[in-house]
Amino acid sequence: MIHHLQIKLTLEEESRPGLIKEKVANRLGIAREDISGIVLLRKSIDARKFTVYFNYKIKAYVNEAVPQSSPPPFIYKDVSTSKAIHIVGFGPAGMFAALRCIELGYKPIVLERGKKVRERRRDLRAINQEHLVDEDSNYCFGEGGAGTYSDGKLYTRSLKRGDVRRIFENLVFHGATEQILIDAHPHIGTNKLPKIVQNIRETILKFGGEIHFESRVVDFVIRDNKLQALRLKNGTELSVERAILATGHSARDIFYLLHDKKVALAAKSFAMGVRVEHPQQIIDSIQYNCQGLRNQLLPAASYSLVHQVNGRGVYSFCMCPGGFIVPAATAPGEVVVNGMSPSRRNNEFANSGVVVEINVFEDIPKYDHFGPLRGLEYQKNLEQLAYTSGGRNQTAPALRLTDFVEGRISRDLNPTSYQPGLKPAPLHSLLPKLIGSRLRTGFKAYGKKMHGYYTSEANIVGVESRTSSPVTIPRNVRLEHPDIKGLFPCGEGGGYAGGIVSAAMDGERCAEAATVGF
Repeated sequence: MIHHLQIKLTLEEESRPGLIKEKVANRLGIAREDISGIVLLRKSIDARKFTVYFNYKIKAYVNEAVPQSSPPPFIYKDVSTSKAIHIVGFGPAGMFAALRCIELGYKPIVLERGKKVRERRRDLRAINQEHLVDEDSNYCFGEGGAGTYSDGKLYTRSLKRGDVRRIFENLVFHGATEQILIDAHPHIGTNKLPKIVQNIRETILKFGGEIHFESRVVDFVIRDNKLQALRLKNGTELSVERAILATGHSARDIFYLLHDKKVALAAKSFAMGVRVEHPQQIIDSIQYNCQGLRNQLLPAASYSLVHQVNGRGVYSFCMCPGGFIVPAATAPGEVVVNGMSPSRRNNEFANSGVVVEINVFEDIPKYDHFGPLRGLEYQKNLEQLAYTSGGRNQTAPALRLTDFVEGRISRDLNPTSYQPGLKPAPLHSLLPKLIGSRLRTGFKAYGKKMHGYYTSEANIVGVESRTSSPVTIPRNVRLEHPDIKGLFPCGEGGGYAGGIVSAAMDGERCAEAATVGF
């Protein structure tokens, strides 16, 4: 017989091996020997009250054999001589679009502006140490996209957009730990993602796909409202029949190119703000009600906060426990910050974006003349302001949290994980009022929800601006651009995803759409 059960363990119980089996036996009123096996389905931590609990959702087999793990549901076939689907961009959307094309019997030809995942490291080092930004190879561009050098957070609310479990299983198939199939808030870690990305590349090549790195698309050849060819930076022109556009939310050159060619685009609301960085120990003490170091069985604590201020949400975004703040600029003359964590989340700092919703149709009327690019231009100006106030390099403008809220310039700043360094700057007055004033109110509210969060030991670092695309590329029910036949906007760059998993699912959907009737 098979039983589905919810089991709760305290910290002390969690440290005792075999206790889950004992609790199951007691719950069912049977001997432990009658339990053939236990399969963990879900694990989460409940720290809402003084006592911390581990919650397990399990499947218990009683006097019944535990089935062997079934093989992954991926059947890849040789597509080297099959019809080609071109894919522009090799982030999560592009990678999973390519894998799905192979499953469906089509040959993916991937064009990626950046470098292979290992080669990107030199350019990331140049940003961090020499303040040099390569427009094609950085934290956003290159093999694996922005997801590669990130926390690898896999939690998503986009449950209706595709098969989340399938995405997780494919990541496991390519090297991720099976723990991501169990954890309520799974993540992979920036130290492990590069190998998984490399394994995905090898699968695509093994089964006949093509991946061309340092191949930046600079033009779309369109005739009679149909995509005919893609032109690369080196002058090569590739004839195409169907192309999936998965360039990511930071590929501004693509938005400008499409706009110049009179291809329909639309402005999209998004969010911008700052990164806030605390010592991880402060967040642990708040969330776990502990003094000093947290129990070794507990992961670095995270948080999720939201507060409404004058009709706009102020919320935490991409929270990275035990992580680092990184420079995510994609062009010289701008400062952008983002966060990432290693798999063990064992750095001494916790950081999170704290951002304000921006309704591009109501909040920034001065930018209306930019049409569908109004949000992009607003985003761009804020990043340039951060560059200037930080010292005209990748040093980021910053304040202590309490100084930011109370309108003072900090005499000095707290230690930070941000390698290029921080510079005290009047962020409280530099940020536009629609962002800065709401952030100050939001931080005060957070301090009441999490006692100890509002502290001078935290830094505010500017600016967190690449939460999502400020532009959407329209598509119809066939996921094809309504005006350009053969062009399939996809993922975060198209405005249809907001993270690794949702981008991957959209990549699969676009692959399925692009192959219909082809």
